[in-house]
Amino acid sequence: MDYGICNLSIVPLRAEAADASEMVSQVVYGEHFKVLESRKKWSRIRLAFDKYEGWIDNKQFLIISEENYSDFQKRELKLSTDLVDVVSAEENQLLSICLGSTISATEYLKHYFEGKFISEKLPKEHLIETALLYLNSPYLWGGKTPFGIDCSGFTQMVYKLNGHKLLRDASQQATQGEALSFIEESEPGDLAFFDNEEGKITHVGIIMKDNYIIHAHGKVRIDRLDHSGVFNYDLRNHTHKLRVIKRII
Repeated sequence: MDYGICNLSIVPLRAEAADASEMVSQVVYGEHFKVLESRKKWSRIRLAFDKYEGWIDNKQFLIISEENYSDFQKRELKLSTDLVDVVSAEENQLLSICLGSTISATEYLKHYFEGKFISEKLPKEHLIETALLYLNSPYLWGGKTPFGIDCSGFTQMVYKLNGHKLLRDASQQATQGEALSFIEESEPGDLAFFDNEEGKITHVGIIMKDNYIIHAHGKVRIDRLDHSGVFNYDLRNHTHKLRVIKRII
């Protein structure tokens, strides 16, 4: 089996081995992974952090050894905390990286990083502060960055930047944590999940105080949360039907 690491800022992870295929997620700088299948132009990978799978262009990552992969697994996870930062190469070339990039292995990539980073678990009350960094980020299916993000990418990255692990998709995240019976039991940082007419969980957001919620819908925005779901003041109606509230931490 081969192994890889992302040496570019933001790389699409696709459902199929084609440029025109749906982007199901993104691989951001410094993330490492297993290569499950290799073709001439594409590789199917499994990310180490959340075990998410998809296809990546072979020109957009570096092959590493099994020893390197094992070493990265053991390292303390360090994530950049500025909206945009840079790493520099030996040739004085600069590469822009975004909030949530993994900088644990910059020396392996022969890069230098002098920005701010986080490497420890933060208290739950810090989640909302982190979430607000993404406010007004445009919605992007499969996105994980302030330049474009989807609902579960948003919740995953907010939790990740506070030292906690969430799975990638909303339906996967809904399997984690402890279910609460009422909104009144919730506290800032808990997750609210929403389903469609078929009962499939399709949306997730982060509960704030005073019955507000921050979530990615068109953009990362703040709306009201009640027993029916999300009430959008701009549209003057409910946009998402509440299914369950989960306490992760």
